[in-house]
Amino acid sequence: MSFNIGLSGLYAANKQLDVTGNNIANVATTGFKASRAEFADVYSASKLGVGSKTIGSGVNLANVSQNFGQGAINNTGNLLDMGIQGSGFFVLSDNGSLSYTRAGTFKSDKDGYVTSTDGTSRLQGYGVDANGKIVNGELTDLRIDTSNLAPKASSSVDSTINLNSNSEVIDQTLNPFNPAELSSYSKKFNTIVYDTQGNPHPMDQYMVKTDSNTWKTYTLIDGRNPDGSPVTGENAKTPIASILEFDSAGALSSVSTPSPVAGEDPIVSSTLTVADWMPGATVNGQWVSNGAAANGTGIGIDMTKTTQYNTDTSRNPPTQDGYATGQINNLTIDGSGVMFANFSNNQSRAIGQISLASFTNEQGLQPAGGTAWKETYASGQAGYDVPKIGSLGAIASNSLEDSNVNLTNELVDLIKAQSNYQANAKTISTQSTIMQTIIQMT
Repeated sequence: MSFNIGLSGLYAANKQLDVTGNNIANVATTGFKASRAEFADVYSASKLGVGSKTIGSGVNLANVSQNFGQGAINNTGNLLDMGIQGSGFFVLSDNGSLSYTRAGTFKSDKDGYVTSTDGTSRLQGYGVDANGKIVNGELTDLRIDTSNLAPKASSSVDSTINLNSNSEVIDQTLNPFNPAELSSYSKKFNTIVYDTQGNPHPMDQYMVKTDSNTWKTYTLIDGRNPDGSPVTGENAKTPIASILEFDSAGALSSVSTPSPVAGEDPIVSSTLTVADWMPGATVNGQWVSNGAAANGTGIGIDMTKTTQYNTDTSRNPPTQDGYATGQINNLTIDGSGVMFANFSNNQSRAIGQISLASFTNEQGLQPAGGTAWKETYASGQAGYDVPKIGSLGAIASNSLEDSNVNLTNELVDLIKAQSNYQANAKTISTQSTIMQTIIQMT
């Protein structure tokens, strides 16, 4: 019996050395989780139970468990390196076979798919619809779309304007509006707007103070009326003016624009709509269409943030929703796993969102090599969601999670395992000496 006990001790010590050696070997492996050998004693039992003087039968390896604690997150500067700050696993698919990992060393293949280092598995997440909205619910292969961002025609302009209440009143009977005459208007504001092909067009708003609390605004695009007709010269057409009324406190009280339909009352709205806009360009002195179109609803200019105070006439930088064609410049990934493509036209668009998996019993996962695990009956089914939801951690982009192996502890365990092995070997050696003594007595 003593030989069996000693042999089981040797076996256990050897397994402890194996586990410790494997931890030390993977101390620099990205996303690696340290293992621990767990042992249980062995007792022989009779049919009627274990007696009070029963001697144990040795030891066996009960389990090799893993420590899924957090590893250090270190910046690498590589675009597709990702670490998880908290719980959860990246989801990888190899032709439909799912595996789970903490190693975020990803790359892009020739088709733009985000894959594992060896290129055999694709990172899973949620795609986007035609409007760039994340489509949750169904996992898909994440792909970096490098195609150009199509242009968008401008449909709205928003800005904050103050008109100086001490500006001189301009008598339009004596000095009618003429964009070429600086004395015929008080201030000009310029905004770049875009047609359906992404061509830029300067839109100018001319502000004219006509009374103590009354201003007129004329809107021209490309130096012409929105319909393409000239303001001066042959076939000139008088620009349409909108009237801005302010109260005694300098707040905007009303905005009215003549109706495009003859005989109808003026349109009263805080949004000035530039309708019937005709994108074009001057060719050989003639105004011609450039083949593009304007937004079907026109351009709405929000005037609600316009005031008349005793300070300089000025405008904060305007915002408008149109843009030219954009080429992708770079990719960014935020903490919630959303992948944004940034374009040369200063636009950004979501192209996907990383999904993380969680398990009821992480210890039930089956190691599959390559710093990956497989789902088992013991682990329970994987639950999928986006980062920073529930117990799931955040994504640290341009970073990797180091191994959580504590090298100092492993070296101490190595010494202990070596001592255990020597002690159990001594047990067998001692039993052998006793048996030799007994044989000599006979």
